[in-house]
Amino acid sequence: MGRVTERRKVIRIRDGAVSSRADTLVAEEPLEIRLNGKPLAITMRTPGDDFALAAGFLVSEGVLAAESDLLNIVYCAGATVDGSNTYNVVDVRTAPDVTMPDFTLERNVYTTSSCGLCGKASLDAVRTTARWPISDIPPVRVDPELLASLPDRLRAAQRVFDRTGGLHAAALFTEEGELVDIREDVGRHNAVDKLVGRALQNGDLPLSRTLLLVSGRASFELAQKAVMAGIPVLAAVSAPSSLAVDLAAETGLTLVGFLRGSSMNVYAGEDRIALRAAAAQG
Repeated sequence: MGRVTERRKVIRIRDGAVSSRADTLVAEEPLEIRLNGKPLAITMRTPGDDFALAAGFLVSEGVLAAESDLLNIVYCAGATVDGSNTYNVVDVRTAPDVTMPDFTLERNVYTTSSCGLCGKASLDAVRTTARWPISDIPPVRVDPELLASLPDRLRAAQRVFDRTGGLHAAALFTEEGELVDIREDVGRHNAVDKLVGRALQNGDLPLSRTLLLVSGRASFELAQKAVMAGIPVLAAVSAPSSLAVDLAAETGLTLVGFLRGSSMNVYAGEDRIALRAAAAQG
């Protein structure tokens, strides 16, 4: 849509010298997600991959689980008073047999780009039941050296970040380290939704043989999104939250944090990491 970035005037000060220039910024706009015509949620996101974002969000909410659950997604024309299409409202139409969430539940449907949990009434609201228990059979086994190589590969694939410096990214890799998909967004939870939504649209759920790498920290919500998509390994370049670690331990998710250089912390699911091989090399 050409709305991923925008230009703004900025006053630049370097070593006491003042100049004026145009700077490239990442775009941030609200996206309202409607489910079968009823408003469900609003998130601040970077425009682009909006249909995948909406589909992935509904996977994490436990509404969608398979490509057949989804009939179509459309932008809502006439979303404004003057009847114009802002491309900021999408309506997700589901198959007749898909169970709808309870729209009468007290719920603040506004979520922010920094923390999707901020829009939830309580933590209990996001403890949805996973459609697929994490069951990677045979178990995924990941070498620490392979994990250590992924952040650089993620950074190299971030096209918009190079122009703005203001985007998070999420990437899916195979257990052999092959890049499957990468998405960028002003919110890291949106980037994950875009990945999961594309997988749903392509009929690839559950993602039971993949690794999910996210820029920044690993929140409870990101761990939940990984579990809901059947992803066995979640790695982050920064710290996890205590609830993310608790959820990983409860569900069998492998959770890796502070993945920087050759160093990392494994907080849960260490059986999928080739620790003996790493110890022998050390």
